[in-house]
Order: sequence, then C-alpha cells, then structure tokens
Amino acid sequence: MPIDATLPYDDDNVFAKILRGEIPSDKVYEDEWAYAFNDIAPQAPTHVLVIPKGKYVSWDDFSARASDAEIGGFVRAVGKIAREAGLVEPGYRLLANVGADSGQEVPHLHVHIFAGRPLGRMVAQ
Repeated sequence: MPIDATLPYDDDNVFAKILRGEIPSDKVYEDEWAYAFNDIAPQAPTHVLVIPKGKYVSWDDFSARASDAEIGGFVRAVGKIAREAGLVEPGYRLLANVGADSGQEVPHLHVHIFAGRPLGRMVAQ
C-alpha cells in the first residue's frame, strides 16, 4: 500500500528492521552511510535497494534534514555499488519513489538500482 511521504518516520518499517538486523537481507554493500541489498521480488536481473542508515521517509525528507556528510556518503554509495557491480556499461536505472502517487510502499528512503537487460521507457505512454 502506498504511503504518504509527509508522515513521520516509522521505526517499525521493514527497512528499519533490516538495518537493526531483525529481518534478514541479502547484503550487497554497507558503509557508514548506506546499506544495500538485493530486492526479494526483483523487477530486473539486477535489482538492488540502497537505503540510508538515517531515519528518512523520502528523498525530499532526506534532502531537507540530512547532513551534508550523510547526503554525500549516500549518493557516493549508490554510485560505488553500480560501479562495483559492473553496471555502468551498458547502463542501469535509478528510481526513488516518493509518496502515494509514485507507489512508495516503505516509509524509508530507498533507491532502486535496476540493470541486467534493456529496461525500456521509464513511464508508459
């Protein structure tokens, strides 16, 4: 069920539980700022979720409240994950849903990395 990205952070969301080690995940990467894992229902051959370690509901929340170090560390982590996975060539897609109209389902900022096949248009005509 899509969420309202303006809601306060929910410490019981599934990604918060993954960060606390309460729910297992297939870890791809971890550093001081970010945690990345393979999606349990992949939409492409490569489908990695990257989440910041801080408590942020969405991209707008993160960009407004996170420190410069958190923002820089998270953005760099996303790029590093793509490079280390060999996704730069032939290409990959980043997607971050925000709010109900986008279909955001978990109220913790997360970036999807899709790759491994031609992905087609971003939005259906």
